[in-house]
Amino acid sequence: MRLRPYKPCDAASLIKWSSDPEIFELWGGEIIGAYPITEDILNDVYINGNGRCKEADNFYPMTAIEDDRVIGSFIIRYIKEDKKLLRFGWVIVDDTKRGQHLGQRMLKLGLKYAFDILGADKATLGVFENNIPAYKCYQGVGFHKPSELPDSYMEVHGEQWKVVELEISRADYESGR
Repeated sequence: MRLRPYKPCDAASLIKWSSDPEIFELWGGEIIGAYPITEDILNDVYINGNGRCKEADNFYPMTAIEDDRVIGSFIIRYIKEDKKLLRFGWVIVDDTKRGQHLGQRMLKLGLKYAFDILGADKATLGVFENNIPAYKCYQGVGFHKPSELPDSYMEVHGEQWKVVELEISRADYESGR
């Protein structure tokens, strides 16, 4: 597996993997756009819209490739211009390959990039409490729930969904904890 920057041609895969309304909501849903989104909408958000980030140069969509085939994607962004703190998000993998630890492998490469190339000291992400497979994936990579990071809630279709905040430090990543 290798990572590369997202390209417009990747949109078709991401749209296909999020074709189920529930998967779409768990992936990023209403932040990205209204269901169902199109390749044009996704590319507008990813390429022209800076991932809806207000700060310039703050949105890095990445694509995971294996055997010259797109198998996953995620984004990285800085938090409040702090170049030592990164946030991962919009993590998705090929739905026909779930259960093969592709998400863990992809995120480990993403963390290597975050810590070794971008120079971050810590990475965070949020996961909906009802997204058990993703929660287990992130724990398998080394993300954990710190006591000082409060959970939040996001309204999804009139319901309040709990977002559990997770983090991993460079030291934890390097030690394999």
